[in-house]
Amino acid sequence: MPSPSPFPATRNPAPLVRGQGPALLLAHGAGSDIEDSFGPVLGALAERRTVIGPDYPGSGATPLPDGPLTLDALADHIVSSAAEAGFETFAIAGFSMGTAVAVRAAARHPERVRALVLSAGLARPNARTRLAVDTWRTWWERGADDPALAAYLSLLVGSVDWLEEREEKEIAEQVEIFSSGSPPGTGKHLELLASIDVRADLPLIKAPALVVSPSADLLISPVHSRELATGIPGARLATVDSGHAIAAERPAAWAALITEFLDAVDG
Repeated sequence: MPSPSPFPATRNPAPLVRGQGPALLLAHGAGSDIEDSFGPVLGALAERRTVIGPDYPGSGATPLPDGPLTLDALADHIVSSAAEAGFETFAIAGFSMGTAVAVRAAARHPERVRALVLSAGLARPNARTRLAVDTWRTWWERGADDPALAAYLSLLVGSVDWLEEREEKEIAEQVEIFSSGSPPGTGKHLELLASIDVRADLPLIKAPALVVSPSADLLISPVHSRELATGIPGARLATVDSGHAIAAERPAAWAALITEFLDAVDG
């Protein structure tokens, strides 16, 4: 059952809380929010768990800080959201940049984190990933609603097979969604993403961990998932036939991997 929060109350908006049962804390991607990163799987995840989904500063209704974002601050932000929802312990499912946030949270708060699921993520960006992120950030700073930026993101987050199966109307609709605007904190999110490095945290992780690697990810390639799985003691590596946007391409398969792993951890 939920218990009183040991953290002081914050002025941040209450996170999404859905379902009942053991707590599952979500950590979303850069330039995104909980609904964007996890929306199509939230219902399935909440069938047997209390899903807690805080938006980062600069996403949703959560205000940006005056200075730069730090990984420690994001890790503490999501952990405090779970505590304020009344949960002392929880699993964390991180997506994209959220995997590094989840790893740092587990390193900083090992007594609270029961399990980790790290999907389409990374310990640190390699040269290719940094090029993609820096291009995204530069384009975003010139105009967040630029259709060319929306087309670039569509090509990055969708797998080749998934995109080639879409009709032109579907592609146009996706580009329009990306063109409708990114969270105001996108620039700071991407600045942080380009500098993240949690490799030293990986051997410190004691919680059971599942690493989910999208086999056709063009933004954060599978080499990054292998680095996470190799670095975390006892981590399990699973693949899913998808591009970076797993929730859009393979929501049922993704939800099943997360649920089956956490069911085994919870016994």
